[in-house]
Order: sequence, then C-alpha cells, then structure tokens
Amino acid sequence: MNFLDREFFNFHSNKSIEERAAIFNRHGRIFDMIFSQQFNRPTLERLFEITNALRHISKSKEGCDFLKGLLSHKKAMLYFAQPSSRTFLSFQNACHILGMATSEIRDTSVSSEVKGESFDDGLRTFSSYADLIIMRHKQANSAERAAWLLNSYSKRPVPILNGGAGSDQHPTQALLDIYTLHKSFEKSGGIDGKTVLFCGDLKRGRTVRSLAYLLKNFENIKMIFAAPKFFQMNEDVLQFLENHNMPYTIETESLKNVLGQADAIYMTRIQDEHDTATGESACVDIEQFKLKIADMNFVKPNAAIMHPFPRRDEIDVEIDSDPRAKYWRQERNGMWTRAALIAYVFEVENKILNHTTT
Repeated sequence: MNFLDREFFNFHSNKSIEERAAIFNRHGRIFDMIFSQQFNRPTLERLFEITNALRHISKSKEGCDFLKGLLSHKKAMLYFAQPSSRTFLSFQNACHILGMATSEIRDTSVSSEVKGESFDDGLRTFSSYADLIIMRHKQANSAERAAWLLNSYSKRPVPILNGGAGSDQHPTQALLDIYTLHKSFEKSGGIDGKTVLFCGDLKRGRTVRSLAYLLKNFENIKMIFAAPKFFQMNEDVLQFLENHNMPYTIETESLKNVLGQADAIYMTRIQDEHDTATGESACVDIEQFKLKIADMNFVKPNAAIMHPFPRRDEIDVEIDSDPRAKYWRQERNGMWTRAALIAYVFEVENKILNHTTT
C-alpha cells in the first residue's frame, strides 16, 4: 500500500458516509457530486427548477444559443472505464447544451493505464486539460477517491461527477429518478406520502441504493423491496432507512403480492456482470418478479412505472404504450437533470432562471 492508498484508507474508513459527503460540498453547495447523501430537499427543489427552466429555454434557437454561451469557456472530460450508453450520452449532451467542449476515454485499453499508469496519475492528468471530470468506473469508491485526490493533492482541483462507481452509488441516476417522480406526482400531492416499490436485483443495483438514500428528503415515504432472497436489499441500506425512521417491507415470493400497494414501481434487471465464476444469477428463479401485461390490472391507475435501463425481459414491451409507463420519459430526463446539475456546480443557475422571466 503506497502513501496515497494509506491516506485514502484513513480518510474513507474513519468517517461516516454523511461526514465524507459533507467534505465534497463547498460553502453549502455541491462541488463534487459523489453521494446521494449530498442532496438535501432545498437543493433538489432548486435543481427541479433549473431543469424545468432549461427545458423551456431550449425550445427556441435563441434560447439554445443563450444556453450554449453559459459555459463555452469550460471543458469537460468524460472518463468512462465501464460500459455505458445512457449515462455517457446524456452527460455528453448535457455538456453540449451548456456550450462545454468534451473529450473522452471510454476504453482504458487505449489509455496509458496499459503502460502501468496509476489511477491517481491518470486523474491528475485529466485535471490538467479539463474543468470538470465525469466518471464511471467498475470499482466502488473510485469517484470518491478521485474527488479526494484532486481536492487534497492537486494544485488544480476540478469537480468530479460520479456517473456510477461499482455497485456502490449512482447519484445522478437518482437525481433524474427523483425528478421523474416529481413530475409524475406534481398534480397529486408530490412525492411526499407515496409508496415506492423496488423490484429486481436490489442487492447489486446501485440505482436502487442511490434512490433509496435520496428518498430520505421526503416525508412519509414507504418502500417495498420485492426480490428473491438472494437479490434482496443489502443490510447497509436497510439500516440507513431504520436510522431515519423510514418504513419498509420485504417481499420475497412474488411481485404480484405487492403491486397494488405502490404509487411508483421501480423495475431493474439482474446485474449478472457482478457474478463470480460460479454464475449465481442463473441459479435464481426470477420469473415471479417480472412485470407482465396482465399484471397491469393490479397496478394503481395513476402509478408511475420506472426502469433505469438497460432492460431485458423484466417489463413486457406491451406495457410501453401504457400511460403509466414513465421509463422513456425518465431516460430523457437524464440529459436535462444532468445539465441542471452542471449549471449548479458552476453557479450559472441564476442566469438560467432569470432568463425565463425576460
């Protein structure tokens, strides 16, 4: 273990996640976006407002030109060391909406890592060329390590946005998910008081973990975790919910048993890329945890059905045309919420919000 490894280990192991999350905020604002726990309700509501304004302004050429001038002096690096379609493209286009030039590494085999360059040296190299680093990595804590490094040991700290770190967290996915819930329920009392049903690979699904953490910011939320025992939610998330007096129930027999209770249904695929050599996923029967077209009779009339994608066969494609299916809208929301977050990090949101009133 080298010097930086020891220093990061001491930093990471001696503080709670809430304490570490606070370090990546500056002056009460998000600087690095690493954990869902960094969001509070006022910040979320501010980001909802920015997102709505961006969508409104972009409807005209004049508005698009205005937005492109906001951060045209900034550059972003997209460091994606793990496969991605939606997260990469939505972040790339979010940068372009705000006028940021982008560069990318999407395969570490074409980077100097194959020559033995360390993760830390690679990040410091990227920070020499970019004003923002957006990253996805297969290793848990990788985004936190990057933000810690550039804040503590670099003369040129740049913001890090976590686009997914191992099976740990995916906070910007949680942001677009919570915005989707906000829009889905804005005419029915908002997110407060709703029951959210999570189904699928809850054990290894970072999107589920991140959204569960984020729902702490809303009142009287109930959660249902529906999955075979092998894929049930990990104890750390359940302990977090208990610590914050957030009620939850666990269903291990069938999705149908709890469908009618849910205001929002969050489906996920089996994350078999995290299997060991024994291929555990193939040994678990998941048939009772798929949403079939016939199951829609049990779903509330105004429910919101969501999915972070990619999907396989856990939602019948016939459901796509049902007005309760929000997942394609959810996907589009990713670009806008990520653009709002970037605008917020660079503190240009007032220009956006004031533009809508002129």
